[in-house]
Amino acid sequence: MKKLTLYTIIGILFVLITGTLAHFVYEWSGSNPIVGYFFPVNESSWEHMKLCFFPMLAYFFFMRGKLKTEYPCVSSGLLAGILLGTFLIPVIFYTYSGILGQNYLVLDIATFAVSVILSYWAAYRLSLSCRLARYTLLLKGLVAALAICFFVFTDNPPTIALFQPPI
Repeated sequence: MKKLTLYTIIGILFVLITGTLAHFVYEWSGSNPIVGYFFPVNESSWEHMKLCFFPMLAYFFFMRGKLKTEYPCVSSGLLAGILLGTFLIPVIFYTYSGILGQNYLVLDIATFAVSVILSYWAAYRLSLSCRLARYTLLLKGLVAALAICFFVFTDNPPTIALFQPPI
């Protein structure tokens, strides 16, 4: 379990750091449209979900490669963690901003951090328990579908609040 714990902690730090830097990459790229598929192009909750999704997905391939023999359920655990962390961002954001009547930068940052930590906690627990192992193919499909949605909705965002920058 020491190895899984170590890689989980490294994953949390990796996603917190790369996700934070990712917030600025689109602007730094000169608004390159290809970069926009992987990094937020505006301040909407949908675009901020990319801050968790793509860094976790990148680290998934690394962590799975290192641990799949010792922890055969690491793939299902990490895939579930990716989905959980990604969707926690809008859930926490809209919950706190709905209660307080507005959003605050410090709480937005905390939302990201809490989402990442909870996603890796869940991934760790699920990797050990193997509860979702039989759903690995489904989880892969859901993660792939979400990635496709990020690509499609970057250029064609629906006209609902999730895709609009907060006022």
